[in-house]
Formats: sequence, structure tokens, C-alpha cells
Amino acid sequence: MLIHTFSIVAHDAAEEAWGVAVSSKFPAVGAVVPWARAGVGAVATQSYAKMGFGPDGLALMADGRSAADALSALLAADDGRETRQVALVDSKGGAAAHTGGDCHDWAGHKTGAGFSVQGNLLVGKAVVDAMAASYLQAEGELADRLVAALRAGEYAGGDKRGKQSAAVLVVRPAGGYGGDNDRYLDLRVDDAEEPVQLLADLVRMHHLYFQPARDEDILRIDHDIARELQAMLIKQGYMTGKVNGDWDEVCQQVFFMLIGNENLEMRWSLERNRYSIDRVVLDYLRERFG
Repeated sequence: MLIHTFSIVAHDAAEEAWGVAVSSKFPAVGAVVPWARAGVGAVATQSYAKMGFGPDGLALMADGRSAADALSALLAADDGRETRQVALVDSKGGAAAHTGGDCHDWAGHKTGAGFSVQGNLLVGKAVVDAMAASYLQAEGELADRLVAALRAGEYAGGDKRGKQSAAVLVVRPAGGYGGDNDRYLDLRVDDAEEPVQLLADLVRMHHLYFQPARDEDILRIDHDIARELQAMLIKQGYMTGKVNGDWDEVCQQVFFMLIGNENLEMRWSLERNRYSIDRVVLDYLRERFG
């Protein structure tokens, strides 16, 4: 499977997270390139992509192999190694990458502490240089920094054929929805004119729905905020009556209905914060409902 693309694999020890981000002029690149398992590592397989490198590389690292040793084993068993591009990061942040001699120019990779960036059929080496620099300078959680690297690669020219799809995958122990799996974040843009921009928007949406509120963002629902929320509830047909600023039991129950319909239960509930609200939620509601 011919997949010209640019990607990054990385490990964040503080978050105990592993991730892959990728973009390509190829549909649904997220279904092929990124592989990761919490506590084990991450793999990106591209350029005549051998998808078996994903699960096989993770299995080798789960057995205790370093990224470099796992990569050597994968390549030794592959007659098509010179057409492949693959990168791995292991449980301790060790990174290793391979760019075969038959990958289409420009093709290459750059590894650093806890990460590797790579690409093929790119406009030039500037793409991976920009990705590495952006990843190291970016702020936020791992997903934010991975997407920042993609954006930098795109600004530097990216895939010389153009844009089509992008994806980001981040795993953490018990990091998935409900806490019984490791899939903290798995977002994909399969076909779009600006896939990396849309991917960044999806990451921000994920933060809205799933990041816990910060203490410094908690606001008391005072008279003025209560009036504002009542006006929203009345305007959207959740309740009738007058705006009076009295945040009573009825308002709280009705507001929880709106919260549920907007998928914001992780940030507001009757049990946790009946008389307070997360500034992020309030800003979202203001933007959505006015």
C-alpha cells in the first residue's frame, strides 16, 4: 500500500502517554499508519506501508525489546524493507526509525529524545526539521504537541502532492472512555481540503468534552450568571418563565438536561458542582447559544 506521508511518534513520561500523528495526500491515513499501546510504545508505518509492522512492532516491544531492537527484527523479516518507512518509540521513550533507499524523494527521518519525525514524497528536509522543532517548543498535552508538529510540517510544505487526511492517536493506561481501555484519544479526518486544521479542531473539542475542569476555571453561579443561564434555557425551549437570577432546584435540573444534550457531563453535574460552573463550559454555551 503506497502511502506518502509525514508523521510523528512520541512518548511523554510525565503524562505516561504514547502517541502518533500523521497527515497525507491519501484517504483515511489514520486507518493504516498509527499504532500504539499504553505501557508498550507506538509505531508509524508508511511508504508502501506494511501494516503488520504495527501490531508486530508493539508485540516485540511488549516482550521487552527496545524500539531499536524491535525495528531491526521487523526489517530483518521483510524483503520489501527498502520501500518502507517506519518509526517506533518504546515504553521508556527510546526512538528508532528507518527510511528505505527506495522510498520516494524527499524521504527521511529525524529522531530525538522520546520522539521521531519522518516523511516521504515531501517537498524537502525542511518538513521534518520544522516538525521536530515545533514538537519540542509546543505547549499543552501530548496530543496538542503532536498536532502542532503536523501543522509545522504542513506549513513547511508537507506532502508534495497536497493534503487529504490526518489523524492523531494517544494512549494512556486506563485513559480511554470509562477507564477500562487505553485509547485516550483517537481522532481522524479521512477526506478534507484542510485535514490538519480540522484535526486540531477535533482535539480542542476532545478537550472540551473530556478534560477535567481546572480549579482556577471554576466560577460560582451568582445572580448574573444565573440570569444568563436562565435566558439560554428559556430561549432554547428547556423551560418557561421569567429571568430572575434565582438558581433554584428547577433551574438546576433543567440545566442538567441541556448539559446532557451537549455531552458535557464530564464537566458539570448535579452531584459535583450544582452551584458552580466551569469557565470553559460557560464560554462554550455563550458561543453556541448567545
